[in-house]
Amino acid sequence: MRLGRGRKVAFGATVTALICMLTASLGGVALAQAAPAEAPAKTPVYLPVPAFDTSSLDTSVNPCDDFYKYSCGKFAANHPIPADQSGVDQFYELFNVNTQALNGILTKTSAISTGRSANEQKIGDYYKACLNTALIDQKNLAPIEPLLKEIDGLGDGVRGKMALASLIGKLQRMSVDVFFGFGEQQDFKDASKQIASISQGGLGMPEKDYYLRTGEKDVKLREQYVEHVAKMLELAGSSPEQSKKDADAIMVFETALAKASMSVTEMRDPEKIYHLQPISTFEATIPGVKFSEFLAEVHSPSLSEINNSTPEYFPVLVKEVKAADMETLKAYMRYHLLSTFANRLPKRFDEENFHFFGSILNGQPQQQPRWKRCSNAVNGAMGEALGQVYVDQYFAGDSKAKMLEMVHDIEDAMDLDIDHLDWMSDTTKMKAKEKLHLVANKIGYPDKWRDYSKLVIEPEDALGNQERANEFENDRQLRKIGQPVDHSEWGMTPPTVNAYYDPSMNDINFPAGILQPSFYDPKANDAVNYGHIGAVIGHELTHGFDDEGRKFDGHGNLSNWWTPEDIKQFETKTDCLVNEYGGFTAVDDVKVNGKLTLGENTADNGGLVLAYMAYLERAKKNNVDLSTKQDGYTKQQQFYIAFAQNWCENARPEQVRAQVLTDPHSPDHFRANGAIVNAPGFAEAFGCKKGSPMVPANSCRVW
Repeated sequence: MRLGRGRKVAFGATVTALICMLTASLGGVALAQAAPAEAPAKTPVYLPVPAFDTSSLDTSVNPCDDFYKYSCGKFAANHPIPADQSGVDQFYELFNVNTQALNGILTKTSAISTGRSANEQKIGDYYKACLNTALIDQKNLAPIEPLLKEIDGLGDGVRGKMALASLIGKLQRMSVDVFFGFGEQQDFKDASKQIASISQGGLGMPEKDYYLRTGEKDVKLREQYVEHVAKMLELAGSSPEQSKKDADAIMVFETALAKASMSVTEMRDPEKIYHLQPISTFEATIPGVKFSEFLAEVHSPSLSEINNSTPEYFPVLVKEVKAADMETLKAYMRYHLLSTFANRLPKRFDEENFHFFGSILNGQPQQQPRWKRCSNAVNGAMGEALGQVYVDQYFAGDSKAKMLEMVHDIEDAMDLDIDHLDWMSDTTKMKAKEKLHLVANKIGYPDKWRDYSKLVIEPEDALGNQERANEFENDRQLRKIGQPVDHSEWGMTPPTVNAYYDPSMNDINFPAGILQPSFYDPKANDAVNYGHIGAVIGHELTHGFDDEGRKFDGHGNLSNWWTPEDIKQFETKTDCLVNEYGGFTAVDDVKVNGKLTLGENTADNGGLVLAYMAYLERAKKNNVDLSTKQDGYTKQQQFYIAFAQNWCENARPEQVRAQVLTDPHSPDHFRANGAIVNAPGFAEAFGCKKGSPMVPANSCRVW
């Protein structure tokens, strides 16, 4: 997991699981008595990494030369990558600890059938059904046979294409996001409104450039994708010859969609993905499409307007659908249906889907054990039902109060930092402070828990449970269209090891899952906690003022509150970060994309500065003697080491490559040194001279 920002634009309204998505499907044989569900065997015991991890330090390295190696130099040796992971870092270590905790809850609730609350029945039976691979294998494709028959029965030519819209709606309602994405969002320019939004989508590979890059590895990857698609279709009953023909045609079709799509970098700009228009105007761009039938099947309310976030995409989509034969379109939908539910289908589908998306794309040799995937599938499907139990057991004491104190300290630090900016006018400073003072802080868990009473979960229906959970979440999201915004709603489940800033809500959100060691340890001193979770708080707060967040005002509206000169100054400052991070080589000849990662890099740098300012002020209030040493380090040194150790990692090269090509976050080790070289307090803390690698003569500073 990475620290990212939450987005209300929920195209497709999918239900997602932590780290590894659990999906599935099955085929027709007579049902016999189910074999016992798979049980965790020889489960390892996961322990949190110490908040101040002396075992990861490599004191043979000069901290002024390479602070990441100094702070994390022994981490990789101490933390070899397990076969069921694509890498190891602090987030994944805590993810495993939390998954272990969730599994303990679920093992208990799934083992009993009486005396459970309604939510305990649902989470226990969802987990139990997910574990029961013997029954999943026995059912074969039966659970999705009706959908496969509906796809095959569409008909040919114009008649088949006229019926597409309705079936696409049915598929998208259960998170099979073919052709495009559809969901709800807050109106960028009126954050009090919730509106429908439609966007490019429908690709099987991570993003458009996977279809278009011309390097040797990229060409090979496309060949492997075609082989994977053909294999999935063959496993579902197509002949090898027909599967190969269909897979080749699917690649041609998806490549055409990719060419019409915006890049991941372009999609970061809110002004480029906001095009609110009357529904009639949108429908005029998709002639011949029965969009009202799609809306009915996806369970959308009646629409008068829609955000057509990628307007150049839809005319091309219509053109390509018209040009494609129905055989190709049916195979395309069959493949995406099989892939979406592969983890609830028999083993042959599950293993093939993992082979491409896990092993080939991310270099992961083995799937996670079923108990891990099923535990996090429950978290994805009913995260607040499971999270309520998790919070009761693992987020007690004064953790919430202490977090709130740190949040306020860091917000006060930003207030002071704005005063001292030498590049911003007083007019814009006043507006920046107005926004800062309107930021809402959400810590741990929601004030009111989600109601799952209408969600039906059965103990022997793994795939059906996932379908119904996806439909439940889709319907919940789409029901918000036209309704007042619920500012108490969370975009992450309580056990999630992450945090986010939402520009339309103007709030920062810290689930209970990340408020655990090593990120927050109530037994650690303030220097360590401010270096760890304090930098996370500062990171999310700074997102409100990065190259995306700065375009939204304190009420969550896309609105320019900057003077023209201040915008120029800001862009000059951020260009420095683009160039800095764009110079880092991640793996082989692949460099970090400085523009794609700009928002996260800005937040990392700003978060570190703000957390350090806040810690020094907190230490002053508490009469802490900063010169005293603990474990051989001053408090300032402990702060910076704790920050760097947020980013200790051991990653497979395939995972790093995939991340750099698609993810707005820089690889972990660059997140440490990339911010340290710009931190004004670091040189004094470690006695580094100007001009040393960690204290360059010219550094970047935005906030």
